[in-house]
Amino acid sequence: MTIGIVVFPGSNCDRDVRWALEGCVGLPTRFLWHEERDLSGLDAVVIPGGFSYGDYLRCGAIARFAPVLESVRLFAEAGGAVLGICNGFQVLTEMGLLPGALTRNARLHFLCEPTPLSVNPGNCRWLKGYSEAEAIVLPIAHGEGRYQCESEQLAELEANGQVVLRYACNPNGSVGDVAGLTNTGGNVLGLMPHPERACDPLTGGLDGLRLLASLSN
Repeated sequence: MTIGIVVFPGSNCDRDVRWALEGCVGLPTRFLWHEERDLSGLDAVVIPGGFSYGDYLRCGAIARFAPVLESVRLFAEAGGAVLGICNGFQVLTEMGLLPGALTRNARLHFLCEPTPLSVNPGNCRWLKGYSEAEAIVLPIAHGEGRYQCESEQLAELEANGQVVLRYACNPNGSVGDVAGLTNTGGNVLGLMPHPERACDPLTGGLDGLRLLASLSN
């Protein structure tokens, strides 16, 4: 099993994800430069956090046009496992693989802190190692993590079981306390917290380990 990690100009969490997957889970990885199109031999793809293309327009708005993401879209539509973390979540919404949008935090401040969350895994394959309503703590590090969608759309997402991660004490003003979403198929997950930073007790606990380790099960 090999996991692809997308690398954009401005990515800064790609090596964190590699360290967590290889060093903590024991899964081999392959970096995917943004101009690549070949996903052959990959069992999952991670779009990591960072500042793709410097976030000069909207976060993820330029990255969505990268050649590699054309292949990622086809991969996801065929049922392949895709994870977007922080900036990767923003990219997934810009691509339309997940609904809604990520906007500036409610108080316009960059937030970097451990955050209590509630997991509702539903049919999300990335979260199958967690129990319903399980309380976990993962670090956040974002300035534009405030999830927004229309109230009717939020009600539909909740009814479909697509809201799989919620803030216990909403730090950024996200509608419905949304911290993570999956698609209806459960193979695509976008989340603002960083599970790769919570895979070792020395660097932030172990609450993110089961998410990444789900790929080896």
